[in-house]
Amino acid sequence: MKSDATPAWSDADLAAEKNPHAAADKAKRVEAMFNAIAKSYDLNNRVHSMGQDQRWRKAAVKMAQLQPGDKVLDCACGTGDLTLAFMRSLWPLGTPTSGQVVGLDFTAGMLEVAREKGARLRANTYCYGLDAFLGDDIQWIQGDAMALPFPDASFDVVSIAFGIRNVSDPAKAFGEFHRVLRPGGRLIVLEFSEPKNGFLKWAYGFYFRHIMPRTAAFIARDKSGAYKYLPKSVQTFLSREGMVAMYAKAGFKDVAQKALTFGIAVAYCGKK
Repeated sequence: MKSDATPAWSDADLAAEKNPHAAADKAKRVEAMFNAIAKSYDLNNRVHSMGQDQRWRKAAVKMAQLQPGDKVLDCACGTGDLTLAFMRSLWPLGTPTSGQVVGLDFTAGMLEVAREKGARLRANTYCYGLDAFLGDDIQWIQGDAMALPFPDASFDVVSIAFGIRNVSDPAKAFGEFHRVLRPGGRLIVLEFSEPKNGFLKWAYGFYFRHIMPRTAAFIARDKSGAYKYLPKSVQTFLSREGMVAMYAKAGFKDVAQKALTFGIAVAYCGKK
């Protein structure tokens, strides 16, 4: 793999004829990239989605249709935004959430930020008398979506937000998601897409491919190539139809999809 002084993704790696998903060392590149941008990841998300990223996560949580006592695994949890959204949504259901939410990510740097955010959430619960209700902190685990360290039928909900693109073998990850879900469990995938409307597709593409990579790299002081990889990885990844087909191939049924913000993002749900 590349040294720390070498970008995880160079311009040559992301040339028009190249597919980053075909890189033999994709996992190592992705890990290096996210370690490089972890500290500024949330800021860039808020700025470049104009705050829509939080609304997308709320839509994903709603789609999961949480029930009292549900146990949730958030894969590729990153800095923990979706993991914490699941925790907050479980509180009103009347069941103590200790041990009910697990955030798993491949990258140590992202998990460090997630743990800090989780600790702040727990500290804030003391202000509202919820500390006993919350119980232990969310479980944060470093692990691989393609080899989940959990027994069969362990969870009622598995989620992955903007992360399935970054897995070396998405089909293998889908198989693992299916394995660790209980019968009737739901798999929630939140991923980027492209608007169907021609003008919106052009405008979004121009912003996503030409403006965002520059401004995001400036904010992050990033030299890893992360924000050049992002649009290329979306462009070369599965279509909406391809995502639904992957659900079906893994054994999921009743697959639904919901376009968000003119189709910039899509939330998917399938049942085991």
